Amino acid sequence: MLVLGPLLVLAAIGFFCWLLFTLAAFALPFFVGLTIGMWAFHTGAGALGGIIVGVVAGGATFGLGQIAMAFLPSAWLRLLIILLFVAPATVAGYNATHGIAQIAMPSATWQIIFSVIGTIAVSVTTLIRFTGIAAPGPLHAA
Repeated sequence: MLVLGPLLVLAAIGFFCWLLFTLAAFALPFFVGLTIGMWAFHTGAGALGGIIVGVVAGGATFGLGQIAMAFLPSAWLRLLIILLFVAPATVAGYNATHGIAQIAMPSATWQIIFSVIGTIAVSVTTLIRFTGIAAPGPLHAA
């Protein structure tokens, strides 16, 4: 049992890191969907209406980002769209890795160091995911 405990903790940390990297690209649509869903709930749509409106708003945000990345010809506009998606992922990445670091180590200095490393990793991963979505440029018929 003494050996199994630390192994389970490492497996749990690995799982949450994998989940963080997988879901970081969806931080902006999640925030938009949550905000609009809460607004709909508080304006009288009810719980089910707020959930439906939030899911639609989050999906529309992600879909509009995909469409913008596919059809915008300017690299600067694509960079702006990418930064709009990477910024919330960076904040979410810092908070998630800081929470994991608080569980794993007692030193506040090392918590911040590992949080910054995790933030950089999440930001770069999200950036790579969205630059992979971007079309390489205008296609010319041969």
